[in-house]
Amino acid sequence: MAAYDILIADDHPLFRSALHQALSLGLGSEARLVEAASIAELEAQLSAKSDWDLVLLDLNMPGAYGFSGLVLLRGQYPQVPVVMISAQEEAAVVARSREFGASGFIPKSSSLETIQEAVRAVLDGDVWWPNLGEEPVAVSAEEREASAGLASLTPQQFRVLTMVCEGLLNKQIAYQLNVSEATVKAHVTAIFRKLGVRTRTQAALLLQQLETLPGQ
Repeated sequence: MAAYDILIADDHPLFRSALHQALSLGLGSEARLVEAASIAELEAQLSAKSDWDLVLLDLNMPGAYGFSGLVLLRGQYPQVPVVMISAQEEAAVVARSREFGASGFIPKSSSLETIQEAVRAVLDGDVWWPNLGEEPVAVSAEEREASAGLASLTPQQFRVLTMVCEGLLNKQIAYQLNVSEATVKAHVTAIFRKLGVRTRTQAALLLQQLETLPGQ
């Protein structure tokens, strides 16, 4: 029986395969590895089973805006450690990962040995951060506020919010989610209340606060 249940969430099949291989070599029969190619697939796995030992989360996943996927996971599943994985290795990206609740950050340029070391550390209850120097990077008050608001959303509300930000109308969202338009309106009302906004544009701007590197 596997000692660890690990979710690999990355939309790039080749990198998912590489991660799978690295962890299979490093952990062997100790780990059960499951893959997800989108935030929706990740949510489905987490709703079916909430006691995962680790989620490896790509920073730029379909269905998420930058760090919003991380914020959603930390809000809904605070007991599950999340390690971010990204090709964007700037100190600001790593700092935001830490600020928004990740247990570690693995640059995609890392060697197999480094990936294995990082995963082992987090599975053992530690954290793992790349050594990028001690460059202080501040996270703005707006980003913190956006993070707190998004963390309070349910997965379905988060899904509705991303669709709102993509410009979909309530009836289009209702069709895609297979729910009534009245249900969507209720979700939008709840989302606006939790985020402290009044319009769809304000909601979209708030979500954009969690883009990878605001201002770039």
